Amino acid sequence: MKGKQVIRTAAVLGMLAVGIGAFGAHGLKEILAETGRAETFETGVKYHFYHSLAIFLIGILALIKPEWKKLNTAAILMVVGILIFSGSLYALSLTGISWLGAITPLGGVAFIAGWALVFVAASKN
Repeated sequence: MKGKQVIRTAAVLGMLAVGIGAFGAHGLKEILAETGRAETFETGVKYHFYHSLAIFLIGILALIKPEWKKLNTAAILMVVGILIFSGSLYALSLTGISWLGAITPLGGVAFIAGWALVFVAASKN
């Protein structure tokens, strides 16, 4: 992905984070209370939104520093992190299927790897 594509991806993910968060707070309030997973759902939304912003900033940085090739992979890893980390928390919250919590850390690893690649990209001459 190029810088502009990364920014567009971040914009879509940001819109989804706001929409999912609002739907969770209003449309899913009873279901989340029933499953006792409102806080879990909220954690998914928070990480979704934080990393949407991070992807947006990576896109801007990629426009400024196109020679920092690792930024592309960093953005992809953060998208994967959102899909696995937040996605598994959303699904866990709505279904109560507890084994979904076992895959959540894989999304966390993708987030960490994405941040590590931002560090590596910024460390290159």
